Order: sequence, then structure tokens, then C-alpha cells
Amino acid sequence: MTAEPILEPALPIVDPHHHLWDRPVMPPRREGTHPFEDVIQLTPRYLLDELRADAGSGHNVTATVYVQCGAFYRAGVAPAMAPVGEVEFVNGVAAMSASGLYGPFRACDGIVGHADLLLGDGAAAVLEAEIRAGGGRFKGIRHVNASDPDPNVLGPMSHTPGGLLGETTFRAGFARLAPLGLSFDAWMLEPQLPELINLARAFPDTDIVLDHVGTPLGIGAYAGRLEERFAVWRDNMRELAKSPKVTVKVGGLAMPFPGFPGLDGKARPSSQVLADLWRPYVETTIELFGADRCMFESNFPVDRWGCDYATLWNAFKRIAAGASDAEKADLFSGTAKRVYRLA
Repeated sequence: MTAEPILEPALPIVDPHHHLWDRPVMPPRREGTHPFEDVIQLTPRYLLDELRADAGSGHNVTATVYVQCGAFYRAGVAPAMAPVGEVEFVNGVAAMSASGLYGPFRACDGIVGHADLLLGDGAAAVLEAEIRAGGGRFKGIRHVNASDPDPNVLGPMSHTPGGLLGETTFRAGFARLAPLGLSFDAWMLEPQLPELINLARAFPDTDIVLDHVGTPLGIGAYAGRLEERFAVWRDNMRELAKSPKVTVKVGGLAMPFPGFPGLDGKARPSSQVLADLWRPYVETTIELFGADRCMFESNFPVDRWGCDYATLWNAFKRIAAGASDAEKADLFSGTAKRVYRLA
């Protein structure tokens, strides 16, 4: 498709959710596999050059926040300490960007790493090592808890047991975050939202970021039920919004999990089509949480499955067209700066 003109090109953007990885050995694509396998096949390498190319595609992306994806773990150390390597790697990328050699854009200005919170109190040593490795950029962790009884929902991502957020040892590790000034990113699926509601109520002083508006589902056991479950999602989001330390990343909707019509990993819909598809989730989230607790995200390169970077931000700008200047500032940069404490 012909590249779209960039809408509101001067509007500053802090992209609060992207990954970096390098997968030099790729398994062959098998027919009939889960569509998430195509996500990796589509982008085997996504490092600073690829991120800069996307961020420089026309929108005014001034800075980004890196979110864990299991990349560049340390070898030859105890498994608990392996995630420190990811923070070391990303901090190096951030230092390259901060040198100014690549212009004013600041890649990985904030870093969200991983620590196994099932270590309980033992997670503290990992978190402290990551703080040291992050050079002031380490802001928090993500411990993925996306899970569903139907393995066809998550496909290759089906490796987390259900009920993680309620585990006693997990909560002991979680309790270590707030005293260290760290936040928690939660990637979970729409039916799991009550688990996060419970966690947020149990830890009212911990900053929690819900990724991807809670990941609505329309594949596997939920195929054809996206509209049916919208009210369930909305009611749970309303309850979650009652916890003031919870913010929401608005995005992740170009992944295969929602099963939006016309998004099949091959078609490249216009930003208007994407805006129309995503508007109910985006507008409802902003209405419930307020612009000052919402931030648009790219989730790249994962969301490349459904669209390119420039079109994704155009879609968000279309949805936010009626927002005030102050609301736009929060949605596109301000909330991310506050939540992740960026300079």
C-alpha cells in the first residue's frame, strides 16, 4: 500500500513499549501453526537500527521505553540472575542513543526488565542487580502472566500457569518493588483481569501498568466472541480503574489475539480502518482511566504483524482527534514520562 501522509507530525511521542531482539537461527515456518509464530518470522532482528528506522518514519518520536522480551540473557550464571543481561544490553543501546550520534531521539530512555517474582524475597537481589546494571534507566519489571486453559489462544506463548498473581511467593516478590521505587508491567488476557484487580487492591502503593488494554480475545476458544465479551472487559476495566496507581498502555491491538476482522498478518489496512476497529477499546479505556493514566504504545515489532509503525500512530491520532491539547500531551508522551520517570 502507498505510505500515508503523517498526521500531526510535530506532536511529541514517547513510545512506552517496544522490544529489541536478535534471532539468528529461525525455525522454518510450518503451515497451520498459531499466527503468533508469524510475529517472530516477520522480524527475526530488531535492534537499534531497525527501531530508529521505525521511529524516524515521520512521527515525532522523541524517546522510547524498552520492555522485556527475554533477549540477551546472561550465560553461565544462576538462572535467577540471567535477566540482568537483558538490562545490561539495553542500557548499552540507550547509551549509544544518548551519545547524540544518531540525533536527538533517545532510544530506551527507560528500561522495564524481568525478575522472577516467584523467588519471593529472593527477588530483591535480582532487582538490585538490575538497578545497578540500568545506569539510572531501570524503571521496573514485567513478569508475564498471560495464560488461558485453551492452548490455541496463546499458541507459542502458552508457558505460564494460571493464577500466578495470587501465588504467595509471587506476592512476596511483588512486595519488593515499591520499596525500590520500581513499577510492574502486567501482560495478561482479558479473562484474567480480575486477578489484576485483586493484586492492585492488595498493593495500593505499587505502580502497576496494564499492557495492551488487557488483551481482548477473539481466537481459539474465543473465536467469534469479541463483541460478546466486550461488556465483560469493560466492567473489569471499570473496577481496575478504581485503583489509582494503575495506568494502561493503549495498544497491542495489532497482535493476532483479538482476532479483529481484516487483520490477518498479510493485509495492511489503512489507519482509518484500524481506528474504526480499535476505537471502542481505546475510547472506553481513556474514558474510564482518564488521559493522565493512559499512554499510547507501539508494541513493536510485535504489532508489525498487523500494520507498520507510521500507520499505527496515525490510527491513534485519528482516534484522539477530538481530545484537547493537554489530553493529547498525556496520551502521546506525558503519562509515559511520569509513570516511567523519564528525564
